[in-house]
Amino acid sequence: MKDEVYLFNQARWESLAKSDALFTRPYLDLNKESARDYLGLDRMGIMDELTGKNILCLASGGGQQSAAFALLGANVSVLDISHTQLERDKAAAEHYGVDVNVYQGDMRDLSCFADDSFDVIWHPYSLTFVPDSRVVFHEVSRIIKAGGFYHLMCANPFFSGLSHVDWNGTGYILRNPYKDETLTSYPDQDWVYDRSKSPDKIQEPREYTQTLSRIMNGLIKEQFVLGYFSEIKSNDPGDLPGSWGHFTDVAPPWFEFIWYHYPNFMSGGTRPANATSLLALSNRSISPFG
Repeated sequence: MKDEVYLFNQARWESLAKSDALFTRPYLDLNKESARDYLGLDRMGIMDELTGKNILCLASGGGQQSAAFALLGANVSVLDISHTQLERDKAAAEHYGVDVNVYQGDMRDLSCFADDSFDVIWHPYSLTFVPDSRVVFHEVSRIIKAGGFYHLMCANPFFSGLSHVDWNGTGYILRNPYKDETLTSYPDQDWVYDRSKSPDKIQEPREYTQTLSRIMNGLIKEQFVLGYFSEIKSNDPGDLPGSWGHFTDVAPPWFEFIWYHYPNFMSGGTRPANATSLLALSNRSISPFG
C-alpha cells in the first residue's frame, strides 16, 4: 500500500536524484580493491569470499553499493523507492559490464522476494524514514538465509534532529524527547546538493526516531545476533565548534551494525552449518571495544 510515508519519501528521493544529490551519484571508478575499501568490509572484519553470494542492497539505489558488490562477484539485487535511483544502478552495472537486478518498492514490504533468498542484506541510512523499524526487521528476517548477515546503518537516536546549527556557544542543545516515532526534520546540508542546479525546491526530510531499545530488541526478537557495532563520527580534532565535523565528534550522528541471523539460536535450536565460523568472526569484529 502506498501510504503517505511512501509517497513523501518517493517524491523527495526523486527530487534529490534529479538534483544530483551526493548520495544519488553512481560510483564509476571502482575496482575490486577499492570496492572492498568503500564498503568497509575489512574494517568490520568481514573477510568472507563474496563471489556467488546473493546480496540485497536495501533502500540503497544510486549505483554505489550495488556496483561495489557486483565487482566483488556477488549476485546483486537492489530495492529502492526511487525509479531514478534504480536507473543509476542499471547505468553503473552497464558501465562495469556486470548484472544487477532492480526492484522498485518500500523497505516495509519485501514480498517480491522469496523466503531465505539472500546471504547478505546491506541497508545504508534510511531506517528512520519509516515510523516503525520492527516492520522492516520482520521482512528482513524472512528473506535472509540462516547464518547470513544484515548490515545496518542508522541514526543515533539520542541526537535525533540535532545538527551543528544547534551550537549555542558552549554545546549542542537537545530539543526532542527520546521516544519512538518522534517526527523530526532539519535542513539538508549545503553539500547534499547544489541549490542553484535544483529544478524544484526539495522538501526537508521527515525522519522518525527509532530508540536504541526498539532497534536492539526488534532485531533480537527476529533471531539476529549482534556481531559488530560502531559509532560513526568525523575524528577530526581541528574542526571548530559549530561546524559539522565538530558536531559529529561531540554527538556521533550514526550507528553501524552487523547482525547475523541464527533462527531459533537463542532458544537452543540447531545452529546453521556456518554458525561456528561466523560467531568467531563476530567475536573478532568487536575486539576493539573489549
